[in-house]
Amino acid sequence: MIKTLLACCMITISGIATAQDVPPIQEQDATLPFNSKNPGVHDPVMAKEGDTYYVFGTGKGISTMYSKDLKNWAQGKPVFDKLPAWTKEALPTFNGDIWAPDIIFYKGNYHIFYACNATPGKPDAAIGHASTPTLNPASPKFKWTDHGKIVQSVLNRDLWQAIDPNIIVDEKGTPWFIFGSFWDGIKAVKMTSDMMKLKWPEEWHTIARRPSTQKLYNYGLEDSQIEGAFVYKHGDYYYLFASFDMCCRGVNSNYHVVVGRSKSVTGPYLDKAGFSMMDGNGTDFAVGDGKKWAALGHNSVYNVDGKDLFVAHGYSIPDKGASKLIVTELKWDANGWPIIELK
Repeated sequence: MIKTLLACCMITISGIATAQDVPPIQEQDATLPFNSKNPGVHDPVMAKEGDTYYVFGTGKGISTMYSKDLKNWAQGKPVFDKLPAWTKEALPTFNGDIWAPDIIFYKGNYHIFYACNATPGKPDAAIGHASTPTLNPASPKFKWTDHGKIVQSVLNRDLWQAIDPNIIVDEKGTPWFIFGSFWDGIKAVKMTSDMMKLKWPEEWHTIARRPSTQKLYNYGLEDSQIEGAFVYKHGDYYYLFASFDMCCRGVNSNYHVVVGRSKSVTGPYLDKAGFSMMDGNGTDFAVGDGKKWAALGHNSVYNVDGKDLFVAHGYSIPDKGASKLIVTELKWDANGWPIIELK
């Protein structure tokens, strides 16, 4: 997710702004006490181990919280107590605010992928990877081991950002690395079987984008707002959820989630009307209700104990636009399209 320190910066639901024109916007006041029944979070992802749910999100060292019932939450320690060593060389000006992780259990370990952006609003970013045998801090086996950088985007070279990682394992057991935002959009690349790097020879696929009118290497955010991709398999289809428009503006945010589907990880992903997400399309799936939620986005989806759960952050109107955790059941209509009811 595109953000500044303890803040997001720029991703729209219909406003026009540039990286140069938009000042940093406070996303969540770090001095506020943790609210166990209404926790603040940004870009949440979730895993369940045993009887405990663990949520990871944007923040210094990657924020964590945990719950037994998805209603009462406790704040955990960050994944990292100091910056991963590789960031100092790859991104010398990176300030330590780690964005938008993804978590997946694979071959006996929990793997977390996380984004580091040295220049918010520009493709000066990289994605790293760490793993642990367990998520339970009380276990003697608990230890996050960092494995370094997976991919990096470079200013004045790339028209995509190395942020917002998501991993999905296809029906053949192949892990795919999904990532990117803005400009030339969302990418999909095969990973090695240990998830330690991209598989060689690298074959990159663009699977969604919002065509831009910007000149090459103009990294303002006037248009092309797409990010937070999450691919989920249900039935015969892979569903690509993506966040359009602008986050991080409290009650003035217009962030929302769209969806398309494909029978292949690499697409083409089509919306309900049959239009391609490569052309900026997508069926509106989760939008603010104007009562409790001004806007919402950067979602993830999980099957837990026989139910599909939708996880996201939303800008709470009763909480003056603070970004709060949303967890609600996701269901499917008769034609196989996802539906949720915001509560």
